Amino acid sequence: MKYFIYLFIIMISPIMGSSIHQLVTYGVKHSPIIQTVIAEAELSQLNHKASKTEQYGELNLVGDYTHYNIERTLAPLPPSTMMSGASITTSKDIFSIGLSYSVPLFTGYAQTRQIEIDNIASMMSQNKIKLTREQLIYNIKSLYLTILLQKEVLNAQKSYTQALQELKNMITQEVSFGKKAEIDLLKAKANLSASLTQQKILESNIDMTKATLSSIVGKDVGRLSPIKIVIKKPKYSIASLTKKISNLTKIKIENFQLQKADKMIAKAKASSMPQINLNSYLGKNFGEDIKSDDWDDETLWHVGIKAQYNLVDFGKRAIGEEKARVSKLKAQIHKQQLILDTKKLITQAIEKIKLSYAEYTGNSSQYKLSRKSEQIEQVRYENGASSLNDLLFAKSKTQLSRAKVIESKYNYKKSKYYLDYILERGIK
Repeated sequence: MKYFIYLFIIMISPIMGSSIHQLVTYGVKHSPIIQTVIAEAELSQLNHKASKTEQYGELNLVGDYTHYNIERTLAPLPPSTMMSGASITTSKDIFSIGLSYSVPLFTGYAQTRQIEIDNIASMMSQNKIKLTREQLIYNIKSLYLTILLQKEVLNAQKSYTQALQELKNMITQEVSFGKKAEIDLLKAKANLSASLTQQKILESNIDMTKATLSSIVGKDVGRLSPIKIVIKKPKYSIASLTKKISNLTKIKIENFQLQKADKMIAKAKASSMPQINLNSYLGKNFGEDIKSDDWDDETLWHVGIKAQYNLVDFGKRAIGEEKARVSKLKAQIHKQQLILDTKKLITQAIEKIKLSYAEYTGNSSQYKLSRKSEQIEQVRYENGASSLNDLLFAKSKTQLSRAKVIESKYNYKKSKYYLDYILERGIK
């Protein structure tokens, strides 16, 4: 039974087509655009992890071989050995192997600040994923509506073509009876040919738009399911919507940018503090004693702490701090501009919704009147009370007004999607 259900779903899926929700769901998971920003976020997280591990220093296995022109001892000789008169191993070929460990003990908190900077960068990259998803969702929805718009206009164009074909057939018959002039038939054929050309253009546009949609979704897009669009008079409060700007992800990213700038300033100041590092080594030197031809070895180890304090850098540190402060000022200005731009975009989006609503209502009324005019002109032409030009003009006007109704209907929905994109509500 399950097999038959599965087979039935496979058979009807091409007929049903992909819904806008299905394409959005697939796109936010598999789109190459999303995969790219996710990879960038992973790289940012790895940079954060790398900066954290640097505070633990490095443990290395080291080894070397050196040939000298004159014999050397395997290890530096302390005074006690030289005074004892004991035999000392010397060799021209010395091998060494050991472990070295180095770690920064104090960097003026520069290392800590770098860890904090990389952590902020990682959080910013996570928020950029959300912004990219919002943009992707809007693009998918916008292209989806564009395809449906073009298909509906194409269907209207086909109906118009069919009407012109019927008119041409009627005129052909009337010409054969001598009731209509040959010029009318030529005009009917010309308009029919133009309508067929427009159909081809619309079909080509649909194919190109589908290719674009397939590219951003990450799979081939076939048949699309229709969308029910309900036109309602828009009622929005710009004041209430603009209050939500501070909670938008794009503003959060700017806040992170300001935090990052503060950390950069603190890191630049760290160079004015002492730098302290620990270095240690444990290993052995090997060599063949020139006198006895026997191999010998010496164990060596050392632990050292190095402190460094910069007295004069000829303004390098001050320039670094000033660059960090300018970066913060730039981030503050960018945040203020982004808030103003977002307010502007919200206002524009609302006005677009209002405009498309007004266009839809106006075009709908015009379409009804055009249809009535066309019907009247059809009767008048058949009765010889008007010319073919009047009838063709009425038909073209009806077709144009019908296309405007379709376009304004989808523009209304697209404008609502755009407002959702500005307010980052597309994922919901």
